[in-house]
Amino acid sequence: MTTLLVSQRNFESHVTPAGHPERPDRLRAVEEALAGQRFAALVRRDAPSADLGLAELVHGPGYLDILRRARPAEGIGQIDADTFVSSRSLDVASTAIGAGLAALDAVLLGEADNAFCAIRPPGHHAETDTPMGFCLVNTVAVVAREAQRKYGAERVAIVDFDVHHGNGTQDIFYDDASVFYASSHQMPLYPGTGAPGETGVGNIVNAPLSAGSGTAEMRAAYETLILPGLEAFSPDILLISAGFDADYRDPLAQVEWQPEDFGWVTTRLLDFAQRRCAGRVVSLLEGGYDLSGLAEGAAEHVAALMGAKRTA
Repeated sequence: MTTLLVSQRNFESHVTPAGHPERPDRLRAVEEALAGQRFAALVRRDAPSADLGLAELVHGPGYLDILRRARPAEGIGQIDADTFVSSRSLDVASTAIGAGLAALDAVLLGEADNAFCAIRPPGHHAETDTPMGFCLVNTVAVVAREAQRKYGAERVAIVDFDVHHGNGTQDIFYDDASVFYASSHQMPLYPGTGAPGETGVGNIVNAPLSAGSGTAEMRAAYETLILPGLEAFSPDILLISAGFDADYRDPLAQVEWQPEDFGWVTTRLLDFAQRRCAGRVVSLLEGGYDLSGLAEGAAEHVAALMGAKRTA
């Protein structure tokens, strides 16, 4: 199985204040984790820059103006209590979109079986009209729309295993029956959305997890809620919002996933994709703020994408 890794060193140009969880070291940790012999077969590609205007596929009029007004000529500007923008941040957001679209092209044109985009900042909290939660542009939502616009995909599924609910992705697609969104996430926890009753037009599946829950609860959520929802939806392509902050060491959450849990969920999603959408999977990095947890989780995720066998 051919797996494409798309990344770019300019992701370090998005600067946040000292001590902020979403920092350039995150991407360095992922790069180091994927540099070993275990990943020698990865096809690696630099992310191109894309037209930032593609954000308007999913964000409202004036959204980019919010980001541009907040962007300083030098130093760091602040959008809300947690979300910052530096002088090069919009260039980085353009490259994140470019990474997602390069991965989409490769998978849908048959150049790769699946792809992982090691990008930052994350995007799944960015709502139609509001950047928030470390997120500037909802990259996975842009990729979903481009799959429809460029390739004619009729049904796109997004599965989000970041420990924080992707309120932005849910907001963008809440009334759109052509896009399925499923999320496993700790609740209660930031941003406070993601209750089971939030179902959109039947296209939203939320599987909240309690603080302290671990492998058994996560697997039950996927086996009883998320995977059956995917089966019923039967998408043309599967996108993954791959956050690794459900790791037991993460400072921003209190669930107890082990690194191998990320491999398990990835394998189950791949099994589904191979049966129902010709194996077409594009995964994009979201959160993960303990560097060891992020690195180990991402390694398990990518190994599963490459076809590594799991024993459990």
